[in-house]
Amino acid sequence: MNINPFDDPSVVGRIESKIKIILADDHPMLRAGIRHLLEREDDFEVVGEASDGDQVIRLANEIISDVVIMDIHMPKVSGLEATKRIKAIHPAIAILVLTIHDEDEYVVGLLQAGAAGYLLKTAYGEELVQAIRSIVAGEFVLHPVAGQRLLKIAAGDNFTPAKIDGAEQLTTRELQVLTLAAKGMSNRDIAGDLDIRVRTVKGHLVNIFAKMQVGSRIEAVLNALKKGLIRLD
Repeated sequence: MNINPFDDPSVVGRIESKIKIILADDHPMLRAGIRHLLEREDDFEVVGEASDGDQVIRLANEIISDVVIMDIHMPKVSGLEATKRIKAIHPAIAILVLTIHDEDEYVVGLLQAGAAGYLLKTAYGEELVQAIRSIVAGEFVLHPVAGQRLLKIAAGDNFTPAKIDGAEQLTTRELQVLTLAAKGMSNRDIAGDLDIRVRTVKGHLVNIFAKMQVGSRIEAVLNALKKGLIRLD
């Protein structure tokens, strides 16, 4: 289980609570810049760098890590395929896509593969830092442009009520939580909107994942939108 040092101030600064990060990008100068940015944070530790898809898969298998920052286009194995392989073996590793590409097939493909976040390389350094902390805390992060792409795709589908495995068992409250999650709200924001505890929101999400037989919030949202279980209007 990943430790989020921001939930317990008493563990901030301990070596064991540091967020361990692997960087995967085929541009050495970019990796160096990101490493410099991240290592200014006391709770971050860059534990490995990869210049191609094969290498990042090997590193994920060999080094204990919490987060992989993943580019899409890399030699040998693409970021999409590397994400699929890593998540299949290490589902607890959170993968944050950092790319110049915002095309529909990349956004949806990476999120369906199990990525916890999708940022464009035009994002500010502080956005990257906050995104890492958010995905470690169990949130998912989308750059506004990627979010707009996702909503456009969802809005283009023919929304008709449908049942998917176990989804007919979702309670009214679970559907409310899932709808707010689909709008990009954090667990804390959802809790405030519904006047419930953050821990209760997390419990609802765990139940939703089990009923829908999915492994992540974004996968639950995508499936629910596609099947018409929730709407964003």
